[in-house]
Amino acid sequence: MRPTRRQFIAAGTGAILATGAGCGRAGDDVRRRIGLPTHRPLEGDLTPPGAPEIDPISHVLNRLTFGARPGDHRRVAAMGVPAFIEEQLAPDRIDDRVCDRVIRRGFDHLEDPRSSLLPRDAGAPDPLARMFPALDHQSTRVGELYEFKDKTLLEDLSRATLLRAVLSERQLLEVMVQFWTDHFNIDPSKGESRWLKAADDRDVIRAHALGDFRMLLRASAVSPAMLWYLDGRVNRRAGSGDRPNENYARELLELHTLGVHGGYTQQDVLEVARCLTGWTVRDRKRFLRGRVEFVERLHDDGPKRVLGHEIPAGLGAGDLDRVLDIVAAHPATARHLAWKLCRRFIADEPPETAMAAVAAAFTAAGGSIPAALRALFATPEFNAPATRAAKFKRPFHYVVSALRATNARTDASRDVLDALVRLGHAPFRWATPDGYPEEATHWQNTLLWRWNFATALVGGRVRGSTVDAADLKEKLGGDDALMATVLGRRPSEAERVAYHQSGSGLALLLASPAFQSC
Repeated sequence: MRPTRRQFIAAGTGAILATGAGCGRAGDDVRRRIGLPTHRPLEGDLTPPGAPEIDPISHVLNRLTFGARPGDHRRVAAMGVPAFIEEQLAPDRIDDRVCDRVIRRGFDHLEDPRSSLLPRDAGAPDPLARMFPALDHQSTRVGELYEFKDKTLLEDLSRATLLRAVLSERQLLEVMVQFWTDHFNIDPSKGESRWLKAADDRDVIRAHALGDFRMLLRASAVSPAMLWYLDGRVNRRAGSGDRPNENYARELLELHTLGVHGGYTQQDVLEVARCLTGWTVRDRKRFLRGRVEFVERLHDDGPKRVLGHEIPAGLGAGDLDRVLDIVAAHPATARHLAWKLCRRFIADEPPETAMAAVAAAFTAAGGSIPAALRALFATPEFNAPATRAAKFKRPFHYVVSALRATNARTDASRDVLDALVRLGHAPFRWATPDGYPEEATHWQNTLLWRWNFATALVGGRVRGSTVDAADLKEKLGGDDALMATVLGRRPSEAERVAYHQSGSGLALLLASPAFQSC
């Protein structure tokens, strides 16, 4: 059970101040560091929420983003919630050059990150050091990922994921990237996935997160990292006595498409595995390492029957697409994905009527992910007052929302990643194919570490991250405006009293039950 506001106010202030006393490093370390890239200038109309409860604007910011920043409520109010939703459903139309610039080049002592977008002399050297060279979408081929240390790749990929979540204007895209990363989970510690997961994140998840599900499914099926993780690369039938490897086939049906109750049988798993024989990926000891290819002689080219559909002999590599057509269009897949989407955006136990509406929209649109989301955000259940602030933020969401709400400068250093490790939710660290849990019950034991992070962040003890609480309060217009901005509504009288009595009001807000809800 999540602690109530009354319980928190009674005991929380002393607890978070006590537990935060020894956390992190001295604030002087932060001031000595350079390159804190993700500061957003506080400018324009920063009018905070004025309602006593979470209103529709704060609700949509809580669910479609990783947390509101100062001024976001006013911006969405000006454009309207429907327009904001449509904006987020079309990420390619959103100017995200600042975030892209951070990921590709980084910033160094820049007050306004947009200044990095000013024209430069054609021949002048770039004064900004490359932050994540392996993640450069334009220049790094899959095989070149092997040139990097696997631990460096994982850290860079994790930091880039965190920075995008904090800085990107394409917030719904980032939320859906995390959703599909869990859905098609790959543990980078297995085999050569430790190098290839970076390509999977770029070429599979990010490329299709707000696109077509069938295309996403196909990209995942032939992802070099997935072929390593679920043993597809050794799924072969070279002789009559060979039995295909069923690992990927089982997860394709159980996790990626139909769901555990989707109506498939063990025979269906075996037949799907037969269809997928022959697909492999070159390992790092071979020329063109990381290259995916289909080896005809290792494929079972006989007739198969999958979920009642006959697949004739002789299709070769075409068996893969025939199987994906069958499972992507199956009614159980639409229902399974609708359940997961409604669980993410509405409630841990999603309502049946909302799931039915989302599944119907997904099917009618031929697997369009934006169409399914558009239907979800239009359901009465998503928009009901009872739904607002009813979910518990997972740790990654909590940490990112704290950085966004406080307008923190951060370079997503190891201190932040270490905090996520302690919270049990560091990116790309889940070992099993089901991905990180969504339900609040899994995350209830993280409260103490959340309080520690809140006090350390506000107290300047998270290396590479700084919060200027005084400037934030001044720019927003005082304590009440700061509280309303962080909470997404006007503070209650009890919250206001606790804020002023705590001695560390901003840390108390970030550790409060209200902020941990979304």
